[in-house]
Amino acid sequence: MKLGSLKAGGRDGALVIVSRDLDRFVEAKGIAATMQQALDNWTDIAPRLEALAKQLDGREVAGEPFDATLFSSPLPRAYQWADGSAYLSHMRLVRKARGAELPANAAKDPLLYQGGSDAFLAPTDGISLGDPDWGLDFEAEIAVVTDDVPAGVTADQARGHIKLIMLCNDISLRNVMKPELQKGFGFFQSKPASAFSPVCVTPNELGSAWDGGKVSLPLVSTFNGEEFGRPDAGTDLSFDFSQLIAHAAMTRSLAAGTIVGSGTVSNEDYRSVGSSCLQERRMIELLDEGEIKTAFMQAGDAIRIEMFDARGTSIFGAIEQRVVASRK
Repeated sequence: MKLGSLKAGGRDGALVIVSRDLDRFVEAKGIAATMQQALDNWTDIAPRLEALAKQLDGREVAGEPFDATLFSSPLPRAYQWADGSAYLSHMRLVRKARGAELPANAAKDPLLYQGGSDAFLAPTDGISLGDPDWGLDFEAEIAVVTDDVPAGVTADQARGHIKLIMLCNDISLRNVMKPELQKGFGFFQSKPASAFSPVCVTPNELGSAWDGGKVSLPLVSTFNGEEFGRPDAGTDLSFDFSQLIAHAAMTRSLAAGTIVGSGTVSNEDYRSVGSSCLQERRMIELLDEGEIKTAFMQAGDAIRIEMFDARGTSIFGAIEQRVVASRK
């Protein structure tokens, strides 16, 4: 089943079911008004949404033409957004940029930060750049959405709490980040609003590409019309989503609608598959050529993030954003 939220529904969107081929959508009127309402009552509501999805795919329901510009992020705002850093190759490269070493227990203990979740960008919204010197960067990721997760859940138990999967552009301001982290209290100013794919899917939509904790498909980033990277999201992953959720819920419960991110998708073979953010490319250039050649994002730059199934069909639709200079 594929779901999304229309911007026309207000701050929390209007829940819709999207056809498997991303061709049409139908509103979930009479079932659930919003994505959050569906997640709050998932056991009762999901079967009704699935029945309507079958009707839409079987063309028993006509629906409306799919247009990503009509869609907000699946959850336009969320009770919680916790982002991980589950790919050690990414951690090594970006920490090198700020002169930091990997934590000694990096391979055994996941990193998570609490992101801003009060308002997400829509998948086709512009990315506002207040100052070109801030070092604007995209970060292509996978994210999952949970139902209610009890405190102390195990990784095996956490698998059953993953209800939806989507893509993310976790936007970063790299030159704001380094001095901020040196304070020892985590991200805040360096992490503006993230954006998510227009469509989220239930795990069964991914077939064999989903093993209960990770997606094993390439994540494709296209920067200014040229492919930038296609690392496989299931390769070189140190912590899958079940482990990240269990880590987040060690001492507290997670409310339905919690979003958990993988962190920037990255493979150890980054020279062949490319990268999912500019900072990685910059550090590879420094290692290979002795100098950084790639600039951070500027007004007019465009990023597209998308994932395709084995037949080459887009699964989640695309995050497609352009940088705009903010007015002062």
